[in-house]
Amino acid sequence: MKAKTQTQPRFDLDTLREIAGDKVFARGEQYHRSGQVEILSIDPQRVLAQVAGTEDYRTALTGRGKRLTGECSCPAAEDWGFCKHMVAVALVANDMGSDAETAGVGALGRIREHLKQSGTDALVEMIIQLAERDPALLRKLDVAAMTVKADDTTIEQRLRAAIDRATRTSGCVDYHAAAGWADGVETTLDAIADLASGERASLAMQMAERTIDRIERAIGQIDDSDGYCNALLNRAAEIHLAAAQVARPEPIALARNLFARETQGEYDTFAAAAELYADVLGGPGLAEYRRLADAAWAKLPARTDKDQARSDRADNYDSLCQILDFFAERDGDVQARIDLRAKDLSSPWNYLQLAQFCAAQDREDAALRWAEEGLFVFADAKPDERLVSFAADLLQKAGRHTEATAHVWRVFEQAPSLELYGRLRRLGGDLAARRAVELLQARLVGPTAQRWRNPADLLISILTQEGRFDAAWAAIRAHGASDGIKEALAQASEATHPQAAVKVYVEKVEQLALGGGNPAYEKAAKLIARMATLRSAPEHATHVAEFKQRHSRKRNLIKLLG
Repeated sequence: MKAKTQTQPRFDLDTLREIAGDKVFARGEQYHRSGQVEILSIDPQRVLAQVAGTEDYRTALTGRGKRLTGECSCPAAEDWGFCKHMVAVALVANDMGSDAETAGVGALGRIREHLKQSGTDALVEMIIQLAERDPALLRKLDVAAMTVKADDTTIEQRLRAAIDRATRTSGCVDYHAAAGWADGVETTLDAIADLASGERASLAMQMAERTIDRIERAIGQIDDSDGYCNALLNRAAEIHLAAAQVARPEPIALARNLFARETQGEYDTFAAAAELYADVLGGPGLAEYRRLADAAWAKLPARTDKDQARSDRADNYDSLCQILDFFAERDGDVQARIDLRAKDLSSPWNYLQLAQFCAAQDREDAALRWAEEGLFVFADAKPDERLVSFAADLLQKAGRHTEATAHVWRVFEQAPSLELYGRLRRLGGDLAARRAVELLQARLVGPTAQRWRNPADLLISILTQEGRFDAAWAAIRAHGASDGIKEALAQASEATHPQAAVKVYVEKVEQLALGGGNPAYEKAAKLIARMATLRSAPEHATHVAEFKQRHSRKRNLIKLLG
């Protein structure tokens, strides 16, 4: 028997044990010893295996040495990231040596050689038998074979049925079933895409639209946390556009169809259709698109601050504005683009967008005029910090320093923030900074003190930024603060307030240890090492010993502490 040439294991055992943890590693060793791993294929890039457990699980490992990643179909891998099955597969791969990577070892290697020697008829019969027992495979093969010996009418009927079957939900599709549902729809889109570049491109357009409609109706019944539906809608829209470029449908009808879908669609699947389909629409189609948008826009009343409470967006201000802005930009008509944006001024955000657009078009006088109007119109409403900051910048540039400062002060007094504080400091220097701090301090005491959780956070952030650490720690003692604010102050003031910093770190380390998990343990170990530089060696040693004793059962954490 030929000697193995591998001089070191494919996967580093220490790294494997660290990633898996001692308990999981030990269980993986048991699986390895009891022969529950069947290697399906092994090559320099990947090890694929089937592991017998409560069920048969498919496990894959990539990488080598200290760099390895993996995936497994078992529930533990989904919940914790690394499982006993991955450990067992890594140990078997190490046993096999490097020769296995080039020898086609594994069940899939044997199957591949067998299939190469089989005749076509035998392969066909084998696949048919598999399809009879596997509904998913049967659907894929059926969709792929739709155009075989069929006229256009038959193909359309088959595709319609396949689309309806693939997009059916039969109630709620939960998170675990969403991938399978999406895979079925993707298979149907593959068949439609095959038609998009040929003589059946018109049919591909129709079927892409049907698929889009069906997906959009199904979205509400799917737990689509991974975004499958959005990806499917994007692909269906791409197929529709590609098919349109081949089919060249009648432009007026196409314009009406696309306009209706863009302005009435709930999921923006056909957003910016006029621009995307411009070549297909041509002059007549684009003219019709514009006519439709102009007519719908003319029916909409101008919006003011009195309309800001409205939540109904069925009137399509945004989509119609975007469509007409596309045409105005093509014409180079900047004033028309400004007028479009000025029709809806129902929020400070709309004023900001309009002012920013004017500034981008080198119309700074108009930009400032709109920004100031927005501040005036919404003076009694909740302030918009972005609009105030933009207006202040323009006022500063225009040499109107006093007005810029007054606007920022008004908003800071209503809704103070760290960004506004910085702006006030730049505008008014130390005097403005002191006044802002005094205002915040006054709000923390007396009958009008703010009562929301951690009201002193902003004040402490400002004091920390200014290096006023004594005052910052005093504010924490008096009013409390969020964990993040306390940790930021601790890091900033280690040199001047080491004991206070250590106290914060001790609390954080306990939280991390109780929370559990290797990432939390790593953060805890780093904080403990940081604490060693802030107190005497005996004091630190005593604390670490007590900490280890309290958390002795957390082996991964104790190992990180040395």
